[in-house]
Amino acid sequence: MNDLIFLIEDAPDGGFTARALGQSIFTEAESLEELRQQIRDAVKCHFDEGKSPKIIRLHFVREEVLSA
Repeated sequence: MNDLIFLIEDAPDGGFTARALGQSIFTEAESLEELRQQIRDAVKCHFDEGKSPKIIRLHFVREEVLSA
């Protein structure tokens, strides 16, 4: 596996959530810097030594609602 993509969303109660696409990895944090570290830690825990992806991509999704 060369890369792993995480879907990053704003958490309903503040902060951020991250969910890996194609893997059962989920984490959350209050700040983006903390989230980046949480993602790295979660990936290290999920994969065996030497089998983790070389690149972790973060895909940010933000929803805005406008009144018409």
